[in-house]
Amino acid sequence: MKKIQIAVLIISLSTALHAQTRVTENQLAVQQTVIKAFDALSNRDSVSLKLFCADDIALYEYGQVWNIDTLINKAIRLNTSADFNRTNTLDFISTTVNKNTAWTTYHLNSEIIKDGKHISIQWLETVVLVKEKKRWKIKVLHSSLIKRS
Repeated sequence: MKKIQIAVLIISLSTALHAQTRVTENQLAVQQTVIKAFDALSNRDSVSLKLFCADDIALYEYGQVWNIDTLINKAIRLNTSADFNRTNTLDFISTTVNKNTAWTTYHLNSEIIKDGKHISIQWLETVVLVKEKKRWKIKVLHSSLIKRS
């Protein structure tokens, strides 16, 4: 009987601890901003992309510093493949909100079809966001390539 009570206690504690990792409304809003920015990239929609980025965004990609124009040029304008398709999966590790600043870290997996080729890319990324006119905007994105196949 004591073994059953201990098992119930362990299950109860693990459920209670899991409930404490719930995402707040502010954290969810931050995460949704990042997700929507990647959706805009997938849809090659520079107008929507700009809605989710601060005007002075800095992207640290492949050892380079990009601005919004660099991102649009490399990811949208130069990407004219008729069969292009990009599907993103974001696995958020942590998200912190402090007044009008937030930061989130996540694993990004992108499955890309372009010119008849399938590419799978994995990154670890951290994004800093600022709240402008009650909307979260990406201010800084730092990306570390994990695997490309």
